[in-house]
Amino acid sequence: MDFFSSMNVSSSALSAERTRMNLISGNLANASATRTPEGGPYKRKDAVFSATPAENSFSRALDGATGREVRKVEVTQIIEDQNPPRLQYDPSHPDADPQGYVAMPNVNVVEEMADMINATRSYEANVAAVQAAKSMAMKTLEISK
Repeated sequence: MDFFSSMNVSSSALSAERTRMNLISGNLANASATRTPEGGPYKRKDAVFSATPAENSFSRALDGATGREVRKVEVTQIIEDQNPPRLQYDPSHPDADPQGYVAMPNVNVVEEMADMINATRSYEANVAAVQAAKSMAMKTLEISK
């Protein structure tokens, strides 16, 4: 893997984790939203990651023949959680049904916080990989002095 391939892979992971973090933030912000333009409560959103071949890489052509193809991560889809909304008894709420239950978003705040920690750690790991690649490149340049 060359320097630019490693940077391409790490930058794709940084972008994917940033998208994931944005979705988590939206989920947390809408954890109490009982109305959406589509109707009904907010539905939790999640990113689907896929490993895709790193494009425009000379090493890809060489490594592809040996089965060691360099892959980057890509957000291929953003899906809505299909779990039903949770029902909360609150007869005074304007969105309460005749029995007094309100359909609340299917967002579990504790689960979202755990996902946020995971996304943060993954982002930090990829920043460290970029820094390591940069440091290796700088050391290589110092050798030629």
